Amino acid sequence: MLARMSTNAAISSTVHVMRHGEVENPHSILYGRQPGWYLSERGQQMAQAVADWSKELSLGAIHASPLERAQQTALPISLQHDLKIHTDDRLIEAANIFEGKPFGVGDGVLKQPTAWRHLWNPWRPSWGEPYTEQVARMKAAVEAARIAAQGKDALVVSHQLPIWILRSSVEGRRFLHDPRKRQCTLASVTSLHFDATGKVVGLTYSEPAAHLLPPKKK
Repeated sequence: MLARMSTNAAISSTVHVMRHGEVENPHSILYGRQPGWYLSERGQQMAQAVADWSKELSLGAIHASPLERAQQTALPISLQHDLKIHTDDRLIEAANIFEGKPFGVGDGVLKQPTAWRHLWNPWRPSWGEPYTEQVARMKAAVEAARIAAQGKDALVVSHQLPIWILRSSVEGRRFLHDPRKRQCTLASVTSLHFDATGKVVGLTYSEPAAHLLPPKKK
């Protein structure tokens, strides 16, 4: 397991990997990589909360997934730091064959027998983009942002599953997991700390918009 922090952290640059804010999605559709999904009013407030949180950071680069919800989330941060948003396709959501459908266990698409043939291998996973491919592209995107920041910190906006799989890889955990137990809430920030050689020396997690999170369903 990776140490939570390193004694070299003070001289390390950091890439803050942020999940986008809440999306307007009243029918609980698995939106995946589909275009046309935008932040809710609360999601916009979350993005602003992170922009306010970021005031103390010295950012040299802001990169974001091409999907609208990520671009919207990055916007107030870019305005705060007077930086353009660089779109990086490698930060996109994980591909999933169920996107565009209501999703859930016991309701939605999973109650349909035609969907069951896609669920045979949770280790890959068989219903979407392989975890190993997610790790490879996310690590490449993080490294690109780190280099672009030229010694300052960088912030990238992505999506829950790719962020969690990236973190699992960094911390040496297996990829198979319970999605309900991911530590990656809306507008949360998973920060990777690098030493001068570009090696990850620590990881921290924060929730600047925790006060705006919707109440958990019982």
